[in-house]
Amino acid sequence: MTATTPRTNVTEREARQVAEAARQQDWHKPSFAKELFLGRFRLDLIHPHPLPDPESVRRGEEFLDRLRAFCETSVDSARIEREARIPDEVVAGLKELGALGMKIDPKYGGLGLTQLYYNKALALVGSVSPAVGALLSAHQSIGVPQPLKMFGTQEQKDAFLPRCARTDISAFLLTEPDVGSDPARLATTAVPEGDDYVLDGVKLWTTNGVVADLLVVMARVPEAEGHKGGITAFVVEADSEGVTVEHRNAFMGLRGIENGVTRFHRVRVPAANRIGPEGAGLKIALTTLNTGRLSLPAMCAGAGKWCLKIAREWAAEREQWGKPVALHEAVGSKISFIAATTFALEAVLDLSSQMADEDRNDIRIEAALAKLYGSEMAWLMADELVQIRGGRGYETAESLRARGERGVPAEQILRDLRINRIFEGSTEIMHLLIAREAVDAHLSVAGDLIDPDKSLADKAKAGAGAGVFYARWLPKLVAGPGQLPTSYGEFKQDVDLSGHLRYVERTARKLARSTFYAMSRWQGRMETKQGFLGRIVDIGAELFAMSAACVRAERLRGEGGHGREAYQLADAFCRQSRIRVEELFGRLWTNTDDVDHKVVKGVLGGVYTWLEEGILDPSGEGAWIADATPGPSTHENARRPFGT
Repeated sequence: MTATTPRTNVTEREARQVAEAARQQDWHKPSFAKELFLGRFRLDLIHPHPLPDPESVRRGEEFLDRLRAFCETSVDSARIEREARIPDEVVAGLKELGALGMKIDPKYGGLGLTQLYYNKALALVGSVSPAVGALLSAHQSIGVPQPLKMFGTQEQKDAFLPRCARTDISAFLLTEPDVGSDPARLATTAVPEGDDYVLDGVKLWTTNGVVADLLVVMARVPEAEGHKGGITAFVVEADSEGVTVEHRNAFMGLRGIENGVTRFHRVRVPAANRIGPEGAGLKIALTTLNTGRLSLPAMCAGAGKWCLKIAREWAAEREQWGKPVALHEAVGSKISFIAATTFALEAVLDLSSQMADEDRNDIRIEAALAKLYGSEMAWLMADELVQIRGGRGYETAESLRARGERGVPAEQILRDLRINRIFEGSTEIMHLLIAREAVDAHLSVAGDLIDPDKSLADKAKAGAGAGVFYARWLPKLVAGPGQLPTSYGEFKQDVDLSGHLRYVERTARKLARSTFYAMSRWQGRMETKQGFLGRIVDIGAELFAMSAACVRAERLRGEGGHGREAYQLADAFCRQSRIRVEELFGRLWTNTDDVDHKVVKGVLGGVYTWLEEGILDPSGEGAWIADATPGPSTHENARRPFGT
């Protein structure tokens, strides 16, 4: 029998408490998305569209020019796909460009680019090779530079940021073989010994971990005298004694990604390498991801642009029944979807990025929505591109080239994009994370009412407070500017976008009312209604995207660029989005959630095993979760730093 790791016994309530303690509790700055979920359409928070300062634009465009030239001449995406590795010379060239330090302050040797231009760079690189985009993103969006920038000591910044800016690759290690989005069960330990901590444990899906020089590792410090304990973040030298890369993982897409399994056995880490206090690791990780998540929608927006280019060129060239396939409605609707959605994704990305740069707003929900919406819509666009290309969409680029046709990697982009719905919080986890923030105001005033552990006195006090809050809040959800035909008149040009903004305002109030009705109906069971919460979040994502698209169109019109065309794209997107929103509202209350739950219980109980008869399972025997028992490694070290 194959050994499996003993599971950490954590109750659902304990797991929830760990997650709740790690989330940022307070709201010190306004949030457009938070207000949207509360039924308040605060257009003033995003319009006029915030703009970057001229100096950051100059530096950003200058770097993009150099990066574009490098990608055109030095990055062979077909070779990376074929060999499943990024060549050493490519990484050396990126280091020479300063691409490792795009977000690092110039005083540490970095370029000091804004979030806006960092994302533009990732979109550019990712369009050539998503694997290279993933390398750069993991290094500086969630690797060592970002948590040190936000939480590191001056000594840590001086020691590590110059290395990260020019020479060293970093990785972020949180996930374990039996721990994904439930960090309460984290098993890797960091035991204090003198001036050091001793790390033991196994980490899985360590993006960049196979080639990294520096690691951010999350480990659990035991509670003891003089030690608060809890999940804690450490900077670890990847070549430390006792660190072993046991396996380089292979995936359906992103074949050049350096992702593996890393074991720590009696690894000594100086206390000076601890980031923040003991117990703050998970909060550091989540805070880092607040803006770090914007790297994924950046590459998703870039993918949409590429899908649009290929769809346009191919659908104009390919003829069926006497005319280009683009002019057939069945294909044309797909191209319209790709064009309109690409415009909206870039609008969401640029707006969120610029708000992150200005730091006037709290963008934790906006960044999460951008990640969720970008990853889902990019996948749909790539799927539509494959369909437009037909058999050629399913054929590999190498095969196409071998028989004399243009090597369009449509099937590859579909494979490469699929991970984005899982990376840095799966769609399902993002639904729950955003939903928690969306109902935060309700839980703040009425949480004790639905908490089974609270006393009657606490519940009575909460009830009084909730009564005051809802007496003021609910009447405001009845009427608003969305019911006035003249509202948002500045968005009424040759194409009228004002009606879409009025729709967003009305629908935000409807969304807030629906959330209130659900809390009144289910109370403490609300958190188990994940299907309902997911639809609430998806509606909010559509409303955010519609708002961003309209604001971006007006900005482009004001700048005298492609304003007319931008208005057309925003109008098309909003019309498509409104259809999706109405469908989601219908499914809030008319769905199969209850019957699905019954079927699932039957499946797990073995009631339907007869349905599985008549097949063979090629996966064979073996553990579902690999053994991660602490101890010395029995594997040869697969670590392979670039240039060695």
